[in-house]
Amino acid sequence: MTLPDTAAIPAGDDRTFQVDLRGLVDLLSHHLYSSPRVYLRELLQNAVDALTARHSLEPGASTDAFGIRLYADGSVVRVEDDGVGLTEADVHTFLATIGRSSKRAERIAEQRADFIGQFGIGLLSCFLVADEIHVLSRSARTPDAPTVEWRGRGDGSYTVRTLPASARPRPGTTVTLTPRADAGEWTRPVQVQALARHFGSLLRHSVTFADGTGGTPAPVNPEPAPWTGTYPTPGARSRALAAYGEEVLGFKPLDTIELDLPAVGLKGVACVLPETVPAGRRHGHRVHVKGMLLSEQAEEILPEWAFFVRCVVDAESLRPTASRESLYEDDTLAAVRDALAERLREWIARAAASDPDLLARFLQAHHLAVKSLAVHDDEILRMLLPWLPFETTDGHATLDEFARTHRTVLVTSSVEEFRQVAAIASAAGLGVVNGGYTYDRELVHRLPEIRPEASVADLDPATLTAHLDPVDRETELAAAAYLAQARDALAVFDCDVALRAFQPASAPALLVDSREARHERTRSQLAREQEGGVWGDILGALRQEAPRAQLILNQLNPLVRTAVTITEPELARTSAEALYGQAAMLSRRPLRPAESSLINRSFLDLLAHALRKDS
Repeated sequence: MTLPDTAAIPAGDDRTFQVDLRGLVDLLSHHLYSSPRVYLRELLQNAVDALTARHSLEPGASTDAFGIRLYADGSVVRVEDDGVGLTEADVHTFLATIGRSSKRAERIAEQRADFIGQFGIGLLSCFLVADEIHVLSRSARTPDAPTVEWRGRGDGSYTVRTLPASARPRPGTTVTLTPRADAGEWTRPVQVQALARHFGSLLRHSVTFADGTGGTPAPVNPEPAPWTGTYPTPGARSRALAAYGEEVLGFKPLDTIELDLPAVGLKGVACVLPETVPAGRRHGHRVHVKGMLLSEQAEEILPEWAFFVRCVVDAESLRPTASRESLYEDDTLAAVRDALAERLREWIARAAASDPDLLARFLQAHHLAVKSLAVHDDEILRMLLPWLPFETTDGHATLDEFARTHRTVLVTSSVEEFRQVAAIASAAGLGVVNGGYTYDRELVHRLPEIRPEASVADLDPATLTAHLDPVDRETELAAAAYLAQARDALAVFDCDVALRAFQPASAPALLVDSREARHERTRSQLAREQEGGVWGDILGALRQEAPRAQLILNQLNPLVRTAVTITEPELARTSAEALYGQAAMLSRRPLRPAESSLINRSFLDLLAHALRKDS
């Protein structure tokens, strides 16, 4: 194939992309914004940025001199600000060009950090609730500037007119929407007021709302953020932060942690949840940027292990995504996340050092979160490991309490292994910790780093069986025939059978079998089945000496004492299978299909034997 000579191809005319505004609005509503309600946030955001520019233009003006006024009466929604305003050239440049923002103007770009908006598409969100946007604006840059009127329509057309200055006596901008009939959910007066409070409760400029009934306009943000206030005592400050957290987040905090990162202009409060949080569940946090609510579900502000707190923060330097509903993952956000994590560690350290009651309540509710942190944080490990609760053969206890009682701390590798041995190990005086839960086994093995006198070892089945009492020789010989029948019946499960005496006497048998041993036996079986093939060679190379399970019968149990006297071969086999099935169920591990079948079969065989005997 011969490629054409590109030099011989005539150059085409340059063309401009055509934008289908209705299609773009549909894209915004379905893929960028989470809800049409964001239209009010975008209008408020534009108004705040205009006020910020006005203050840059008139730095000596009082903050109270300029504000934002909202109005909604069911037929229109209006947002009016005393900001910098727009000239006719600005209107053509910034309102009629999608993707360009007035904040990118040369004179303002130098102070970009003072502005919330960054993408220049916010005004388009108004088309989510209205078919026409009406803007009246008068620039504050020129004393005798005329008023400019812009009308944009959902079909992509717009008109611009220059009006006398008297059409808007003061500099600033007024945006008016005539809602569509299907947008009433978001444009009713009560909803507009609620949305304004939702998004703008921490804005630094005065925002008021009127509903056309003639009453006094209601303040949207009457109270500043509690962390900006002064209080007579630290206790009063803490109570104010806790009250705010309860009002905003909906729960009474166990404690509050004030957050202050001057480098990025972040202030706020972390509220410690009073109840246990399910493992892996992360709560969203309320993040404001320069006072405007960005998100109620910003998980990325804190590390994953910090699921025991919910935060409300206001930041200056965090970067929002295009939808302005979440945070952009960059180096600044990573640094903020690390700094906030350090504040949480400092709080835990203070509680451990000076408030044992608070620490106890915190650990009771959030020990899993602390365990996940202690795995990677040596300081937290050193401070809190002795006080963390674990499941043990003495019940739920701290490692400090448990290590004082047991010279050697044994730890299982799985929950099922602990369930198998807990009652018998406890009766034998062994101290065993359940290491099957997330982080627990790793943490228990690190106990000697904090308590050098403590000894920790993995629980070995031989360790447990060594603590079971052997039966006398006469009893062993009398049971030999039965034990031989039992071993033969259970050979299919690679299970040996032994007779011992142990407490509690109510336990007829103990099945000693680890997950690793079962996996190794499965590999060995596959290797035998695949012998001679490629898989057989691979599995054969991995094969180890397959450890056998062990069914230990309890001579102290009346059922076992009766079973070992059985002389009828079939009944002896059936009773051994029944004892194995019962021990497997008591271990609480998942039963294999063959084991489930054995339990059913042994029950039916025992029932059939009883019926034959009765007849």
